[in-house]
Amino acid sequence: MKEWPIEGAPDREQMMRLIFALRQHGVTDPRVLAAMEATPRHHFVDRVFRDRAYEDVPLPIACGQTISQPSVVGVMTQALAPTPRCKVLEVGAGSGYQTAILARLARRVYAIERHKPLAREAARRCAALDLANVSIIAGDGALGWPDQAPFDRIMLTAAAEDPPALLLKQLREGGVMVLPVGQSDDVQQLLRIVKTPQGLRYDELMPVRFVPLIEGVPESD
Repeated sequence: MKEWPIEGAPDREQMMRLIFALRQHGVTDPRVLAAMEATPRHHFVDRVFRDRAYEDVPLPIACGQTISQPSVVGVMTQALAPTPRCKVLEVGAGSGYQTAILARLARRVYAIERHKPLAREAARRCAALDLANVSIIAGDGALGWPDQAPFDRIMLTAAAEDPPALLLKQLREGGVMVLPVGQSDDVQQLLRIVKTPQGLRYDELMPVRFVPLIEGVPESD
């Protein structure tokens, strides 16, 4: 069985460059910066890419997916604004990097990943970091996690044509959802949605590029 030991620590200069890049992109929340500094990104990428783990670039992972650019992770996390009392749903766990950062900021994180191999490895990686407040399953993220709803925060790391109605129903009043929205790979907008007593409030944050949100779970997994 494949193991995921924590191998070393990032070079201090590498981490300082990453934190500088985060600040340049508007990530200034001290809690978010501390959570990202405490999360070893090299632990969540394939060995062949580990020398690039602390560059501000997306990198390939298994199943044809990517680990997001750190500055985008930082912007999304800051916009989500999780607190130590929050229960968070993450749709699209990928390698578990974003999951691990959220786990350092929230009370509990429930993450869904449609690719079973990725879900298994993300869970193992988070467990290796002793993040005991994380649950990761393989499933259809578009359906959310009804048994654990409502959620204080919901993050999608895959682009939907419109904010999924089923997920909005699982968001608590006063809660926040952050997600990319767009009908093509080239034109997507990162949205922050706040569920108020009067309805939904939308804020456009920045143009982004994410893989599409796909319903179902691959049979080949």
